[in-house]
Amino acid sequence: MGQLEVTSASPSQTRVVGAGIARVLQAGDVVLLVGSLGAGKTTLVQGLVAALGGHEAVTSPTFTLAHRYRSTPPVTHVDLWRLEHLQEVVDLALEEELEDGGVVILEWGDAAEPLYGADALVVRLDWGRVDGARLITLEARGGAWASRFEGEVCEALTASLSAARAEAPTC
Repeated sequence: MGQLEVTSASPSQTRVVGAGIARVLQAGDVVLLVGSLGAGKTTLVQGLVAALGGHEAVTSPTFTLAHRYRSTPPVTHVDLWRLEHLQEVVDLALEEELEDGGVVILEWGDAAEPLYGADALVVRLDWGRVDGARLITLEARGGAWASRFEGEVCEALTASLSAARAEAPTC
């Protein structure tokens, strides 16, 4: 499938990338966030939820496992860091959120690859070459993302980043 890289120079730009992703989300979508501790996964979700009309403060669900935000569509933000077995991911019953028209965002999403990796947007956040910078790589997997990735996702990120006067991706 398609892949796209964006550089974020600050937390505010990482939020803008999240807002760009939000522009193309549809009910039933899964986003797997992958990156080391402090790479900006929750920061990206803050921008995404705000762009979908959520007004609650977005914080890491590390100890609660999941937060559900009243946005359109509703977002369930899950942190899999503390889970040790795939069955624990299954026990979260995230399929119900998806069937009810929600979007599921999974931090430490590589732990859920066997369940959701075939049809998801995978967002990798890595440290950039400059202090504070992040390299954000988006990878479309499966039919739900294939049809909209090249055009819609790139256009949404370009529009969001351009509006924030940040470097837009090359599509």
